[in-house]
Amino acid sequence: MPLTLQQGKKAVFKAMVSGVPAPKVIWTRNKDDMNDAEKYKVRLDERSKEYILEVPDVQPEQSDTYKCTVTNEFGEAVSTAILNVIPVKAKKTGDNDDQGPQDFRSMLKKTAVKTKKKPLPPPKEGEIDPKLLELLLCAPRKDYEKICYDFGVTDFRWMLKRLKQLKKEREDEQAKVVEAVEEVKQIEVNPNGKAEFSVDMKLLDPNSAINLYKDGVLVSYSDDENAKHCLKRDGTKYVFSIKDLKPEDAGFYQLDVEDANVLTTDFKIPAVEFAAQLKDVRVFEGEDAVFQCVLSTPLNKITWSSEKGSLNDEDKYEITVSEDKLTHTMKVKKCEIKDTGTYYGIAGITSSKASLTVEVDPNAQRGQQGDKSGEDLSHLQKGDVGTSDDGSGGSGGKTEGEDGDGKDKNLLGDENDTDKDGDANKDDKKKSRAKPLVPDTTTDCTIQFVSGLSDTTANVGARVELSCKLSSETAAGKWYKNGKLLTEEDGVTIVKDGACHRLIINCCSKEDAAVYCFEAEGRKSEATLTIQDPPKIDLDALGRFSQPVIIKAGETAEWKLPFSGGAPITVQWYKEDDKLLPGLNVKIETSETESQLRLTKCQRKDSGEVKLKLKNEYGTFEAISKLIVLDKPTPPQGPVDIMESAVTSVEFKWRPPKDNGGCPIVSYMIERQQIGRNKWTNLGDFPGGNPSYKDSDVDPGRRYCYRIRAKNAEGISDYLQTEDIPAGVLRYPGPPSAPKVVSAFKDCINLTWCPPCDTGGTKIVGYNLEKNKKGNNYWSLVNQGGPIKDTKFSVKDVIEGAAYEFRVSAINLSGPGDPCLPCETVYARDPLKPPGKVTELKLASSSYTTFSLAWIKPKEIKEVQDEAQGYFVEIRPIESLDWTRCNSTPITQTSYTVLGLKAMATYWLRVIATNYGGDGEPQGFDNYFIAMPPPVRPKFKNRNMKTFMVVRLGYTVRLNICFEASPMPDITWLKDGLPLGKHVTITNSDKGSQLLIPVSERNDTGIYTIIVKNIVGQESFNVEVRVTDEPKPPGVVELMQNTPGTVTLSWTSSPDEIRDDRLHYTVSKRDSFKRTWRTVADNLYNNRFTVVNILPGREYNFRVFAKNDMGLSVPCTSPPFETQKKKERFSVKMQEPFSLDLQSPPSFIVPLKMRTAPQGYECCMSCAVKGDPPPRVTWYRNNLSLNTNTNYYITNVCGVCSLLVLHVGAKDSGEYKVVLENTLGKAESSMILNVRE
Repeated sequence: MPLTLQQGKKAVFKAMVSGVPAPKVIWTRNKDDMNDAEKYKVRLDERSKEYILEVPDVQPEQSDTYKCTVTNEFGEAVSTAILNVIPVKAKKTGDNDDQGPQDFRSMLKKTAVKTKKKPLPPPKEGEIDPKLLELLLCAPRKDYEKICYDFGVTDFRWMLKRLKQLKKEREDEQAKVVEAVEEVKQIEVNPNGKAEFSVDMKLLDPNSAINLYKDGVLVSYSDDENAKHCLKRDGTKYVFSIKDLKPEDAGFYQLDVEDANVLTTDFKIPAVEFAAQLKDVRVFEGEDAVFQCVLSTPLNKITWSSEKGSLNDEDKYEITVSEDKLTHTMKVKKCEIKDTGTYYGIAGITSSKASLTVEVDPNAQRGQQGDKSGEDLSHLQKGDVGTSDDGSGGSGGKTEGEDGDGKDKNLLGDENDTDKDGDANKDDKKKSRAKPLVPDTTTDCTIQFVSGLSDTTANVGARVELSCKLSSETAAGKWYKNGKLLTEEDGVTIVKDGACHRLIINCCSKEDAAVYCFEAEGRKSEATLTIQDPPKIDLDALGRFSQPVIIKAGETAEWKLPFSGGAPITVQWYKEDDKLLPGLNVKIETSETESQLRLTKCQRKDSGEVKLKLKNEYGTFEAISKLIVLDKPTPPQGPVDIMESAVTSVEFKWRPPKDNGGCPIVSYMIERQQIGRNKWTNLGDFPGGNPSYKDSDVDPGRRYCYRIRAKNAEGISDYLQTEDIPAGVLRYPGPPSAPKVVSAFKDCINLTWCPPCDTGGTKIVGYNLEKNKKGNNYWSLVNQGGPIKDTKFSVKDVIEGAAYEFRVSAINLSGPGDPCLPCETVYARDPLKPPGKVTELKLASSSYTTFSLAWIKPKEIKEVQDEAQGYFVEIRPIESLDWTRCNSTPITQTSYTVLGLKAMATYWLRVIATNYGGDGEPQGFDNYFIAMPPPVRPKFKNRNMKTFMVVRLGYTVRLNICFEASPMPDITWLKDGLPLGKHVTITNSDKGSQLLIPVSERNDTGIYTIIVKNIVGQESFNVEVRVTDEPKPPGVVELMQNTPGTVTLSWTSSPDEIRDDRLHYTVSKRDSFKRTWRTVADNLYNNRFTVVNILPGREYNFRVFAKNDMGLSVPCTSPPFETQKKKERFSVKMQEPFSLDLQSPPSFIVPLKMRTAPQGYECCMSCAVKGDPPPRVTWYRNNLSLNTNTNYYITNVCGVCSLLVLHVGAKDSGEYKVVLENTLGKAESSMILNVRE
């Protein structure tokens, strides 16, 4: 950023550098060297690691570009900054006077920046004003109510949720540039006439740009207290002030650090005056003092302040406002000596002040100054009259002014008096003297000053009057100027009017500036007369300057204006508020009494306001003129609208040029080209007042293109070329909007509609209205007399009580278009009364996106409420105040489903019945509803979910769990009771959850638990996941035979046994006889196994497998095993034959079983029997033989006896028995058949 300082100030440049190795830092400037160690001090701040360049006493010749160059072995970096020095006093030599400002202006040209901040969107109807939100974001909570009241918002609590969210976003944005923002103070007008606002913030980067915007436009500021906009910095506190307040200073101020907003304040200047000023008040210690003023217009609040700062309504001060907002009162309770002073009431940019005098003793001498300290008052009570600090003598008279405006001088000369601008002590200290100009001559007298002299400021040549008032009309006095006695021979007029004494200077000059004193019988009063000489301009010259300068493009514009005033006078030319600096086309010549501006080769864009600003230490004067550059106009503007495209004519219009060149448009030149030909035909010039043209010389079916040029007194513009325009093409208009029923009666129905969006390229000449009586499909024309010219019509050909539909078609030059959709059915009857409220409104069902409502239609009460013909359903989010209709047209059903809701959002619902008589009263619910299904306890849908899963090492583990719950539950996954690792991905939805491990490892083995929980309850489910791989084979197999016919196998464990607790072993064998492998043992969890049935003489081979959930490993094969067979002599011993008796009594292998059969179905009873010889089988029901009953089918196949009942009925129930008989015995078996319906 460029640094601009006044002469004599201290300039400081700081740089933070980095690099490895540590770079070398060198400071240089462009125009001169920096070898003088007294003028340029370079140092390193070890704490902040900042390289600092200080220029203690800057001079105008030190205005330059300063560079900081850092270098190391890897490279070089350069940073620059511009120092601008404003000279305090002009140079004595004329050449230097011209050269200094020229150099300064050339520097400003490099640094002038004009930016704009994106403006806040305008407030929309029904929404919050964005300015209100910006102010609330930067204001303390205690000021919310006042700010909202200014915007007409009485209840701001509903905004707190949104405000909290916006404030968090704003704090995140501020955190990028500042550490903290505290003690934000909104703009306020002080007694010194300045408007101030402040903020306490600590910047992360001290070099961050601090920008001030007013209504979105960047405002320049400086650290000079006399500047219009000033920034003061005290540690981390930044105070912005605006001086010389005017109504145009009102606006929306925003303070940004880089791009982050830290403070927003709204400065409003009401148009208000004081109808009654504040009155001076004198009270005794311990009493209450009351200040009261009356405003010209009502105002909610004014600012009360003292010399120490603003006052608030608290224990010490009581501030009240009348009901009409005109009378404002402040009470100072239980006054003390320290409360003595001046108090101010500030309304807008106007103020009123009055003094408060607190006396210690009611018997003390009169006329003591109320705002003296307690020590001075004690001296006065004792009768000691000394010399005040500013040289005025003591006084015993009362000093309050009768008008109460607070402008009376302090007769005791208290050093705490404030000057005209409200700055305390600043000028008084400069003017303080060691002794009075006129020595005290009398200390014991009764003459007192009712009102003393007041400091006065006047311009050169003006009339000045100094006056004071004594307590006696007969007392005489003398006037002194700087201690010298004044008479009328000194060019002044001395007037005595009773007790009033006046000193008049008719025409002030600079020599009249002095300290004036009036003395009467030992009492005296002093005042300072300051003579100013602001810039002045002759009125005739100003009148000539103010006339607009009108030239043609390329010519030179010249302004010249003489002036006078106290030197030095700063002269600056502006064009459209931009400073003009000497350049190629800008020539500025300035002397002590005149300034001239010449703009060469002016163009149309140079038109605008030209301003000359004269400024010295006494004031500023501005002279404004206007530059008008004449040139040819810009081309006419599109788009070209086709008004008519008929068979024999084409009519179109366009927009005038954006810039008419400073002269009115005289005419338009039009050319035409037929599409397909190269020739352009000139159609002539046409008046410039109407930017339209109708071409009647066209051929049907052809297409044409036109060129349009604008013409003024300076020349002809470039052309605007139209698109192809067809002629003679039949283009019918589109359908209008559906007719809307305005009102309906038994003998008349009033309709209205909107024109069609598509006119077919030509104007609409009328409409056709058709009607259809409900119940037939015949549409009849209503307007038999011709097209309807308007967009409304009254249909009188109706039958009372009949239902009708209406539709409209538009007509253009090509003919009638398609009809629109018919309107809603309307009955020809007198208006109805609105219906009542619906009854039994209830929420039938809900989900995350829908609400289903149901209700009963309202009752019909004669002459009170008529029948409902439809219903509207309205919804309102809880954070909004506006109701939204879910259905644009009324529904006839008494149920409705609201769609498109936001899940878990809160809404209010209501239903409104309607008919042709209007809408009835809404019927809503007592409570709001949340967009969610009815509460459901979590439960898992699939009851056959796997509880065990085996996954090959390196493969993906995917667990899908489906559940049902409402509201949306919280889902938690655990592994062996602990949280999952970061490599596990969980995907949740309202219907299920998925666990995904992309690449599984052995340590992923475990029991995974899903916990589904909501407000209703919770459920959990466990799945054991085993991640494994094909096992590695066991070690070497050893064979050992301890017992004949057996062999014991032993082997070493598989390496995977320690990592897989489900790993076991399988043993198989093969002998030399069968030659096939056969498993002899499985699920072995040890390393030994004894194989039996080992036959001698055969060779055996054994294999041992490691086995887990993935399968078998590679086998480990044993060496062959064989035992020799001893051969013995074979002998056979034959047994003697004997006979067997196979006969047996009958018995049941499987007895009958009890059965229960449904009625109407088959029933089969069976049993298995044996016996030799075969027994005879007999079936009984309730002891009655069934062998001959044809309703039963009886079989006996290979000892299985069956009885089939083809159609079971109630009569078939009972006891069934089977009897077996042969020669050796008898057997029975029974059962009971139950028949159920």
